[in-house]
Amino acid sequence: MENYSVLKKQLKHELSYSDYMNITEELINNTDASKLNKEDLEIFNYTKLNYQRSNRIEKTFVPSNELTELMTRFNSPQTWMVITENWCGDSAQNLPYIAKLAELNDNVNLKIVLRDSNAEIMDKYLTNGSKSIPIMVVFDELGNELFKWGPRPQKAKEELILLKKQGIEKPELYEKLHLWYGRNRGQELIEELTELLSKTVDSEITI
Repeated sequence: MENYSVLKKQLKHELSYSDYMNITEELINNTDASKLNKEDLEIFNYTKLNYQRSNRIEKTFVPSNELTELMTRFNSPQTWMVITENWCGDSAQNLPYIAKLAELNDNVNLKIVLRDSNAEIMDKYLTNGSKSIPIMVVFDELGNELFKWGPRPQKAKEELILLKKQGIEKPELYEKLHLWYGRNRGQELIEELTELLSKTVDSEITI
């Protein structure tokens, strides 16, 4: 497991969630799509669509009383590092929920780390050898790694495997995955994070 104090020395740049969203908005507003080549235009369109998805979740997600109570039980500082990029569809469907949770406790410091600018960091958190994102890594106040989550909820992973077995290919593959996300409304993510975060609270109480 990694220590955040060591990783921090290797970081090229880290952002708050609001800065991350503001930079994405500025990129969308200041880009002349007519001047982009085919590949860059595809990435730009993904970025714009995923920005809209993130905004929609931000406006509609209200943490439950149980979740709010859990988040207020953290007495020690934690750093939540999320490795991502603004064109990433899985990130758009998960990061806004993570950001909302982080807002519930001042002891939580959410840091956004851009994958493509921090290859050395990304290489420490590969998924089956691939640079899949988002990856969320939680550290305690001493920088010790508590747990890692990502790049998508387990049931979303299972859905993707099922779709691939059916012979469905891009872009329909990801359209169907986003339909799954839309129906699920963050439920699986919240359940997984609740279990992981509960263990860190229990660890505090034990100590």
